[in-house]
Amino acid sequence: MTEADYIELLPMTWRAINTYGIKIRHRKYDCRALTRYRRQHSGIVAKKGLWEVHADPYDVSRIWVRDHHEGGWITVPWTHLKSAPIPFGEQAWDHGRRVLAERGNRNPTEVEITQAVNELLTKAGRGPDQPDSKLKKTRGSRKDERVAGRTRATATSPLLPMAPAASEEAEPAPESAAAAEERLAKVIPMPIFDPFTEADKRW
Repeated sequence: MTEADYIELLPMTWRAINTYGIKIRHRKYDCRALTRYRRQHSGIVAKKGLWEVHADPYDVSRIWVRDHHEGGWITVPWTHLKSAPIPFGEQAWDHGRRVLAERGNRNPTEVEITQAVNELLTKAGRGPDQPDSKLKKTRGSRKDERVAGRTRATATSPLLPMAPAASEEAEPAPESAAAAEERLAKVIPMPIFDPFTEADKRW
């Protein structure tokens, strides 16, 4: 399966490309490649000019926007990608929002939700505060562990490489000839096989 095939199979939604980028479930996605399409019509009249967007429910770090004008896909990273410790999915995001709602924050910001998810994953990675295995776990702690466990399982084997953060989109410096030569493995020539010499050897 190619990367394009994988993107095609992801859940699809239709969004406008605004001056700040694209918003999906309280998260903003943006990159320089969207600049020429901001506040522009996609050309799809049936969708009122919205743009086709595909997103991976197990990895909120980026989305893919179909380029209806030039063809292909535009990979758009999440603007808060640097603040997330590891890739996580919609389940962890929704769980973070529920935790904040239980604390009385019914309308959390994107940053607050991200911090709540970070706290969840950090706490789950650190393990229980008390080593006594007989301590009864609350319903909330069990839910936290399930969400964190599924997040770790999907983060350890991504189907696609992580997207760069919006501020890290600069192209890498070209590799020098000396560096490329040093990176190549050293070739060790094999000796020519001589059957007469081999026959004289004692095995």
